[in-house]
Amino acid sequence: MSDALVIIPTYNEKENIEAIIRAIFSQKKAFHILIVDDNSPDGTAAIVAQLMREFPNQLFIEKRQGKNGLGTAYIHGFKWALSKKYNYIIEMDADFSHNPEDLIRLYDACSNQGADVSVGSRYVNNQVNVVNWDIKRLLLSYFASRYVRLITRIPIFDTTAGFVCWKRQVLETIQLDKIKFIGYAFQIEMKFKAWKHKFKIKEVSVIFTDRDLGASKMSGNIISEALFGVIKMRLKGLPK
Repeated sequence: MSDALVIIPTYNEKENIEAIIRAIFSQKKAFHILIVDDNSPDGTAAIVAQLMREFPNQLFIEKRQGKNGLGTAYIHGFKWALSKKYNYIIEMDADFSHNPEDLIRLYDACSNQGADVSVGSRYVNNQVNVVNWDIKRLLLSYFASRYVRLITRIPIFDTTAGFVCWKRQVLETIQLDKIKFIGYAFQIEMKFKAWKHKFKIKEVSVIFTDRDLGASKMSGNIISEALFGVIKMRLKGLPK
């Protein structure tokens, strides 16, 4: 039994899913994996089901009926993880933009270095660690994080990061059913709530590499939600 679960939401990730699962299981630290699949028409779930025979009691899948947003997929996974008594729950993408070798560093920050939340950060101390992004997307992401810091005053450089380790106590304290946002703003809201509850957040510098295979899920609606959502969070203060 592992004390740490990696949650990977998927939609049409057949090109990446087997490779990312094997890469995680090859790490020196034993992690379990939960795939939350939003009814991928490309057969992603079938690939996971086949791999579950090879990795019994280590690899799990939760199948949802539709594509309902990244935030709802993670909340589904968080609730599953809490019900199974995992102490450390890690968010991670399926497309290798997050390096599986960094999992141990995120875990260690929470298990041994006193953090309640560890964030795999692309922008620690304003240094940019991103590979293969075009300049437009890079500037949008970088200045979005600067914008969030300005509006919310949260002391985190990479507020939209999706590579995050949570101690179970944080997820138990945050009222998951009251999380309002489902896209980029979901990542911001989760960190903002953890900060407001005075949990210790540590940024761990990582190199983010854009996907080689499959299609990006980024959209204008997701970006708009993040830009306007943070103003609502700041004004309301997201009461506990």
